[in-house]
Amino acid sequence: MAEDRHVYLRLRDRIAAMILDGRVGDGDPLPSVRSLAADFGANPLTVAKAYQTFQEEGLVVVKRGVGMFVAPGAGDRLRASERKEFLENRWPGIVTHMRRLGLEPEDLVERALA
Repeated sequence: MAEDRHVYLRLRDRIAAMILDGRVGDGDPLPSVRSLAADFGANPLTVAKAYQTFQEEGLVVVKRGVGMFVAPGAGDRLRASERKEFLENRWPGIVTHMRRLGLEPEDLVERALA
């Protein structure tokens, strides 16, 4: 369950969603640590830790005295890593669960198009 994950990882997921959904794009500023902490009701140090993971991965750049910005190509790199993580770690469990339930891929496509 997502609630079982560390708070900084859940925050990281939400920041990643902002990038993947196009709410912030290459070169766009990210909300300040304090602002994001207030929005999520989190400790600013926890938000800083989430941002640090993106900085370590080269997905955000820090402009001293100005703020954090989405790095060029971050959306594409993030999408590629999220796809890889999904296919390698989550998809096998989903396939197993589908088989247990007797679901076929066509059932899912049909439902998605409904």
